[in-house]
Amino acid sequence: MAGGRRGRWAFAVDLPSLDGHRRTMRRSGFATRTAAQAALGKVLEYERTGIVTDDKQTVAGYLTTWLHDKASTLKPTTTARYHDYIRKDLVPALGAIRLDALRHQHIALFIDNQLTAGRGPVTLRRCVATLSSALTDAVRHRRLALNPARYALVPRPPKYEPTCWSPSEAARFLRYCHDHDDPLTELFEVIIGTGLHKGEALALRWNDINLDDHVAFIRYTLSNINNTTPVLTTPKTKSSRAWIGLSDRVVAALRHQRLRQPGDDLVFHRLDGRPLRPEYVLRHFHQLTDAAGLPRIRVHDLRHFAATTMLNSRVPLAVISRAMRHSALSTTTEVYGHLLRHVAHDAADVITHALNEADVA
Repeated sequence: MAGGRRGRWAFAVDLPSLDGHRRTMRRSGFATRTAAQAALGKVLEYERTGIVTDDKQTVAGYLTTWLHDKASTLKPTTTARYHDYIRKDLVPALGAIRLDALRHQHIALFIDNQLTAGRGPVTLRRCVATLSSALTDAVRHRRLALNPARYALVPRPPKYEPTCWSPSEAARFLRYCHDHDDPLTELFEVIIGTGLHKGEALALRWNDINLDDHVAFIRYTLSNINNTTPVLTTPKTKSSRAWIGLSDRVVAALRHQRLRQPGDDLVFHRLDGRPLRPEYVLRHFHQLTDAAGLPRIRVHDLRHFAATTMLNSRVPLAVISRAMRHSALSTTTEVYGHLLRHVAHDAADVITHALNEADVA
């Protein structure tokens, strides 16, 4: 411990390194002896508890290394999204800070600045979640004692309430597609008739479909890297990779699609065999919707249509959860709980019926 120029204090301490040699850590610029002692005490506490200290590693250096190591376990689309958050947002704002010196206050200020600049809460939450994931790994690998992003507060965006067509509107849309022999008619028949995600429908392969048995295995989903490069990846969750049943109407649509676009690979594709672009499907869907005089919705809302149609037809919730390939029944309840009013009425009616039966007896 020593006083430096201009009344500043510094410390130097020998620490073990991974190669077995000692290394000297020097830090300076502390305004008081007490501040220097506190910093030295923290370094020694880290050393005692097995946390690796590196006063030269910045947040930028750590995040870059972290993503490089993490990429092998992530989907290409996730890697691309993390890369954008790190390069465009996190490094410019926090990259110059030493990783050891990163505090909750730094992250709170980053969030406040982003919101002030008009950043959407959904994107910001994902950006901060990326940072928190990286810092959690830093804690797990004994690089940090605590994750300073763990309790960062980002405003929750308003919950999206899906807009669903009625069965008559969905039938009107499909009838319009058939009447105009639209090339994507069969794609929309499949999505509406099965509740598949758009990416899952676009990734369907003939080898995973058995039309005679009325079943298909969902093995892939089509995603875009940086909204430009379509890639086939595994579905979102393990439960999403599963067999689904196909109705007679969906089977008929697939048989017609095989005549429309013969091939042995993708069911729905461009003329040259390459996958359809998801953004093209959305744009074309909106054009058809407008032409048919129907309220504009997302392609993903066709999946909600399938679920709500089953719910309104009193299909058991467990069956719907399995058909939608949700990871847990609670997921189905969370997404569609607002539509389960009839379940509450049915439960109340059962109790009333039991009491009335007992009273008569």
